[in-house]
Amino acid sequence: MSAAKSPGVGAEAPPTKAKTDAPITLIEAITQALAWEMRHDDSVVVLGEDVGVNGGVFRATAGLQQTFGPERVLDTPLDETTIAGLTVGMAAQGMKPVAESQFDGFMYPMIDHIVCHAVRLRYRTRGRLHCPMVLRVPWGGGIRAPEHHSEANEAIFTNVPGLRVVMPSSPARAYGLLLAAIRDPDPVIYFEPKRIYRQYKELVPDDGEALPLDVCYVLRDGDDITLVTWGAQVKETLEAADRLAEDGISAEVIDVATLKPLDFDTIAESVAKTGRCVIVHEAAKTAGFGAEIAARLAEESMYDLLAPVERVTGYDTHIPLFRLEMKYLPSVDRIVAAAKRAVAAG
Repeated sequence: MSAAKSPGVGAEAPPTKAKTDAPITLIEAITQALAWEMRHDDSVVVLGEDVGVNGGVFRATAGLQQTFGPERVLDTPLDETTIAGLTVGMAAQGMKPVAESQFDGFMYPMIDHIVCHAVRLRYRTRGRLHCPMVLRVPWGGGIRAPEHHSEANEAIFTNVPGLRVVMPSSPARAYGLLLAAIRDPDPVIYFEPKRIYRQYKELVPDDGEALPLDVCYVLRDGDDITLVTWGAQVKETLEAADRLAEDGISAEVIDVATLKPLDFDTIAESVAKTGRCVIVHEAAKTAGFGAEIAARLAEESMYDLLAPVERVTGYDTHIPLFRLEMKYLPSVDRIVAAAKRAVAAG
């Protein structure tokens, strides 16, 4: 399925007033989506550390408490376990809570409630209860943050049955996918690539139109190689495609967008056309989500491949502090080199 090319940086997130006449950033698009859904659905509540008075660490919820009040935008204690448990309980009783894990590295205390309760509620009650909760997570490296504030841990959650894992890569997709996530009757982990919170701008009409979950977005058509990625790495991957074009290599770029459930058909259709695939992600290589895509290609698309699948990833270490941080993240040069190896091999 096709979508427009990305694009993101700008000022702080606006309150709740729609801005349909000027491009906005990814963080502003998140605020805009939250405000739309809160205006149109009284069961939607926002909760988390500092999300109310301060508008969140990254200002994603700026202005919401002033507009909707402290009963719908709740500042919680600094206690991720309580936030997760409260979110599951509210969802089980018919509300639509949108909780924030202030940073990706703060998610680990929440795992018990997510894995043992949120994703099992429909199964446990034979469909009598649902868990329509969203956990917003500022995700990934690239902002010079300390330990526990820069993690790429999406693969952990793709292994959890009953859980949707979503990651936008542009303001328009951030808006549309967040609306869809809030409206989904089951739990969604909504990873927000914080490196691109203010890196691109895009015109995003505040019209309440959700984008479909569970589909990949083809951002660029190509014939020679398929580049598959998600989140912040979409930027480098599109730049790599531009550079490959200068050398006469036509690259198709796919933004996975929803990692779980995976729209493998779109990836397989592209690889059937190009015969080659490079998967790009900033998480560590071993057991990263790229390994799942590569395995599926080996199982289902082996006869379409003209060369081995390449992976360009982070390294099997923690994301380092800022002096080495950008060397850890996949670069345009690394993506181009992997693509050229694949083309040469085939």
